[in-house]
Amino acid sequence: MRCKPANLAAMLVCVGLSGALMTGVARATGSEPGEDVQANAGPCIAAAAAADDDKIIDVCGALIDNEKAARPDRVKALMARAGAYDRKQSIDRAIADYDTALKLDPSLADAHNARGELWRRKGDRPKAILDFGAAVKLDPNHAAARANYKSLSLELERIGAMMAVAGKPSFDCRKAHRPVEKAICANPTLADLDREIVASTFRTVREAQNPRQARELQRAQDQFIARRNADFGKPGYDLEKAMRERLQRINGVDGY
Repeated sequence: MRCKPANLAAMLVCVGLSGALMTGVARATGSEPGEDVQANAGPCIAAAAAADDDKIIDVCGALIDNEKAARPDRVKALMARAGAYDRKQSIDRAIADYDTALKLDPSLADAHNARGELWRRKGDRPKAILDFGAAVKLDPNHAAARANYKSLSLELERIGAMMAVAGKPSFDCRKAHRPVEKAICANPTLADLDREIVASTFRTVREAQNPRQARELQRAQDQFIARRNADFGKPGYDLEKAMRERLQRINGVDGY
């Protein structure tokens, strides 16, 4: 549209009209401050690169909530914010972000592995093993997911083995003849303590620095058993307390 002013007043109107048109064009191209900056992934990417967790949660959150944001950008923002929440120990919020990211893109092996680690920290091993397995299936070369899957599988095997012997002592209760042995067989707590004491003794003897130290460790265990057998039933003797003290002495204050 061309403006041909006939006089000064018409020229002013023409200039004003041209200015309005130019402003409209600028806004349409997004060069003015009125553009939708929340749909811009730049600030979120910059915050993630700077490892600024508070900034990540702020600016990436704005991108996540913006319906105009591209799906790939939202996924990246969700992954970044989930990591920030994880580092801030906000596990449930981190899991929620990984949930949403995986709904948008189920092929993210990293998201499955990261969420699996969070489930494991929460103590939900079944969900963790499923996530680790999914990550490995999506990316067989995912080193972290493979290591997590292997270690958790071994942990579950150990738990299963422990459940199989729960409440059972180190010896055959069918052959128990001493009163103290019968008492241990009749009490699951004492039975578990007995089994742990024997297992810990075996470990320390096996890991001894030399044969002499190994003999001393085994002699200490034999002396404990002899005292236990002799003192059981006497007034004031607390079998459970004695067994717990023995276990702590073998394993040390730190439990190993």
